[in-house]
Amino acid sequence: MEEKRLEGELEELKSPQEIVKYQKNYSERGLWGKVTKVAKKAGIKVIYAALLLFYALKSEKTSAADRALIIGALGYFILPVDLVPDFIIGLGYGDDAAALVAVVKMLENLNDDIKAQAKNKLKTWFEDFDEKDLGGI
Repeated sequence: MEEKRLEGELEELKSPQEIVKYQKNYSERGLWGKVTKVAKKAGIKVIYAALLLFYALKSEKTSAADRALIIGALGYFILPVDLVPDFIIGLGYGDDAAALVAVVKMLENLNDDIKAQAKNKLKTWFEDFDEKDLGGI
């Protein structure tokens, strides 16, 4: 029963209206603090999605509507107590990944430059990584 409830809540997180409400939790300082603190625990796919969103946010080509989604998703990621608390091993970053990846898939301007910036920054926490580990995003 709990698993079904969680699946429903994760689906809701993928909606733009649900994600945008977390904007107040976003700050660039908060994002880098969270990434630095949890990179290895959260995993390469979660961090890559967060980095893609961060660099898309910095792009002049990103629309205001997309910026709102990005800030909401990153705010949700930064939030320490969310749908599934981050300290739950094996599940804690699943909701964060769902929110981040959902917004990544909504964006139209994820060009090669943004992807290269994100992959280059990944080397800070994951020195040698296989692009297959990025989960196709």
